[in-house]
Amino acid sequence: MPLQQTSGNDTSDAYAGGAAVVPNYIEDVFSTYLYTGNATSQTIINGIDLSAKGGLVWTKSRGGAEGGFNHIWLDTVRGGNLFISSNNNVGSRDDNRLITSFNTNGYSFGTGSNTQINYLDSTYVSWTFRKQPKFFDVVTYTGTGSNKTINHNLGSAPGCIIIKDTSNAYDWIVYHKSLATGEYLVLNSTAAKVNTSGDNVIWNVTSTSFNVASSYGLSYSGDQYVAYVFADNAGGFGAAGTDNVITCGSFTADGSGNANITLGYEPQWVLIKNITTTDSWYLTDTMRGMPVTPITTGPFLSPNTSTAEGSWGSVNGVNATGWNTTGLLAGRTYIYIAIRRGPMKTPTTGTSVFAPQTWAGNTTNQNDTRSINGIGSPTDLFIGGDIDNPYNHNYTYDRLRGTNATGGLLLKTHLAYSESTNNPTYGTYSFAQQDGITLGSYDLNYTGRNYIGWFFKRAPGFFDEVCYTGNSTSGTTIAHNLGVAPELIIVKERTASRNWIVGNTSIGWTQYIQLNSAGTPTALSGIWNDTPPTSSVFTVGSSVATNDSGQTYVAYLFATVAGVSKVGSYTGTGSSQVINCGFTSGARFVIIKRTDSTGDWYVYDTTRGMVSGTDPYLLLNTVDSQVNSNYVYTSSTGFTITSAAPAAINASGGTYAFLAIA
Repeated sequence: MPLQQTSGNDTSDAYAGGAAVVPNYIEDVFSTYLYTGNATSQTIINGIDLSAKGGLVWTKSRGGAEGGFNHIWLDTVRGGNLFISSNNNVGSRDDNRLITSFNTNGYSFGTGSNTQINYLDSTYVSWTFRKQPKFFDVVTYTGTGSNKTINHNLGSAPGCIIIKDTSNAYDWIVYHKSLATGEYLVLNSTAAKVNTSGDNVIWNVTSTSFNVASSYGLSYSGDQYVAYVFADNAGGFGAAGTDNVITCGSFTADGSGNANITLGYEPQWVLIKNITTTDSWYLTDTMRGMPVTPITTGPFLSPNTSTAEGSWGSVNGVNATGWNTTGLLAGRTYIYIAIRRGPMKTPTTGTSVFAPQTWAGNTTNQNDTRSINGIGSPTDLFIGGDIDNPYNHNYTYDRLRGTNATGGLLLKTHLAYSESTNNPTYGTYSFAQQDGITLGSYDLNYTGRNYIGWFFKRAPGFFDEVCYTGNSTSGTTIAHNLGVAPELIIVKERTASRNWIVGNTSIGWTQYIQLNSAGTPTALSGIWNDTPPTSSVFTVGSSVATNDSGQTYVAYLFATVAGVSKVGSYTGTGSSQVINCGFTSGARFVIIKRTDSTGDWYVYDTTRGMVSGTDPYLLLNTVDSQVNSNYVYTSSTGFTITSAAPAAINASGGTYAFLAIA
């Protein structure tokens, strides 16, 4: 019998016909979007269908001219001009310059230099929640002066409900499943949980309805109310319809103020509140910065205050199965809402997950910043460097490791140096933009020099990143979210100077090669524990190269996605040959390494040129300048290797590993 969702009226499955479930994915129902105000009309394209499905858009100014604007909550049920603010108790207000249309792929807002969601040159974040069974719902109702039952379409018991009287100045009342009967929180307040001595406030929370009391500002006669209803570990997502994408839970900080929270997935958005004592609400997300290894402070916004984005002494850091928090109040209990990282869909085009881009440097001031965009999506991994000069090569930054106050956490693919050793002393690199990255110094932007950047986006089946801490124990498994068994794994110890370690299906998992070396494969069970990776974990042995006790590591994982990427191998012929990757428009990016003998790591891309006679290469294992060649160029199904190619690319009988992206 086909799978069928149990859900409310907004379900994506067919009623009564027994039709198979249409898969739901987090990227279709939730978005964190960063933008800059321009005081004129803007359209936010975030892929969320608000026109047909409905939902909530919650916007906050982060900084700039008016960083201290209110939190603005707008929903499709009440209309895009009627806003409420979680940082005060004021009722609904009207501003027709706010959202002018809810669209099939986002929303639009109007002109106005002083509108709170579009002030000139101010930076903003918007969080969009689409109505979807087992994720989120928006419900409005009219108070009666008595207890009232409110129906919803969540299709599962809510984990959290946030209610606001939109007619009058009453507090935002928060129900959370982790609170006891008679307890509630106030969203616009720092107060600890309120205990009503067992008196019901919100109760009988079921998959179809909940009750609200006539008191506590929840059902005053004639007043209008809106309720935002959040699911909790209800499944309903992914290809099988069983994956969780939102969790409402609680935890208690240990004696040092730390906590590790396991969700079973990697989060992208976390809202937490200390319920034991007076404290603000704190909201973090991976777009603004939530790196796996928290730095001293992290960017946060508080729903209960209009204050601009600040540095929170406590920091959330994500990992493959949850997140860790440091610097909390010891022994205090916290509630949270966490939302899964996307995308969950396997990509269908290479351009949606990878872009090569060149630029000319434009500054001699080491403190200048430069935004490199036009990529078309947020960047999770950046590798780049100088094209024409023998320095500033192979700079490697990524969103998961994050940035710090003095610059990006830099690694270089040709060096064994630790992350801290190569950390720039000036400039702040940033992934906190919707498209591309911001460069924080002239190392990659010096006037008169030309640069290349390779921009990767994490996506199932294509590319994932994992950070972990070693324990020196053979057979240690490291969880990942690639969704398939990785065919290429690149590991670098972050806290010590050790070589880059590479595993690949073509050489087998009893051997390894080094990214910063032209050397041949070496057999060592301590690297991968002689164990092939699976769709959920990869295994490391006891070698310090991949698993030194107490040391931190980063791992980049790649696999083959039909028509998008190919991790493969070929045998050299000494003659021209086509490497068929199964692409329809050819490869835009290729890395090649000889594996039966010594050979450099060659990199080609179409932005610098991958056509016959114009196919320059760079090397990942050296700082050599770009070399023009006639060795590798794009062909319709993948790439062509010419007879002019050297032994490092096409020796007769030689074996080669490669990564190609369409």
